[in-house]
Amino acid sequence: MDCAANGMTSETRARPVEPRSQSFHTDSFRRRAHKMMSEWSPVAKVYDPLKAGSIDGTDVEPHDKAVWRAMTARYQPNKGVTGDPHLTLFVARLNPQTSEDKLQEVFSKFGDIRRVRLVRDIVTGFSKRYAFIEYKEERSVKRAWRDANKLVVDQYELFVDFEQERTLQGWIPRRLGGGQGGKKESGQLRFGGRDRPFRKPINLTSMMPQNRSADRWDASSGREERQRDQEQDREHGRWRERKSDWDRGNDRGYYKEKRDSKHHRDRSRERDSNRREDRRHRDSYRDRE
Repeated sequence: MDCAANGMTSETRARPVEPRSQSFHTDSFRRRAHKMMSEWSPVAKVYDPLKAGSIDGTDVEPHDKAVWRAMTARYQPNKGVTGDPHLTLFVARLNPQTSEDKLQEVFSKFGDIRRVRLVRDIVTGFSKRYAFIEYKEERSVKRAWRDANKLVVDQYELFVDFEQERTLQGWIPRRLGGGQGGKKESGQLRFGGRDRPFRKPINLTSMMPQNRSADRWDASSGREERQRDQEQDREHGRWRERKSDWDRGNDRGYYKEKRDSKHHRDRSRERDSNRREDRRHRDSYRDRE
């Protein structure tokens, strides 16, 4: 087929197609890392169970079954809850004996309260140790959020935060594997909230030398990795040689000891035989006399 008919010259057909450079992947990685660092926030703006289970919000796979459960949950906020969510505070870690009147007394110092709701068990009526307090003004909410956190009430240190169920998109409660905070003993900590904010991820792009191209960086990384492998192989070979020498040395020692023992036994037998022969000669000499 004529090359000109296809709009191709002999030079075009002869020119090989260059493979995609590794710098393309490195640049792509650098862009993703830069975007992640620029969008990073210690507090979650949208609730993601997978990120909430990670200390820096960078996990790509869930590390426990509760995270799986939260990721597959189809939770809808309780429509029976009334009041303005942006004027409502979440108060946790209460003393089981703390009452609504006590909460009214303590939190009314920060502003006018519209409603106090202490959550109780539907069967026993006992306190579940958390409550929701709705204020009348936004400045009162902010003042209570700032000053009431870690306040000691009835010998218990309180945790105070804004309501999350109706204000944080994608919220999953603790009973479904989500939530925020948690105790270390449970092994199911959740990050991205006021109690346990995200830690800032390591900026991997800052670790790459700025005075090198991406290709040289990749080449040097591969070269260093090969050098490490070769050094490990050499070390392993030296170890095997030392082990072989040690085994041979043990074998030589074992057989030498065995030969020495046999030689000692032979010499002992020879001495005994010579003594018996001398004794017979002496006895025969006496008999002649």
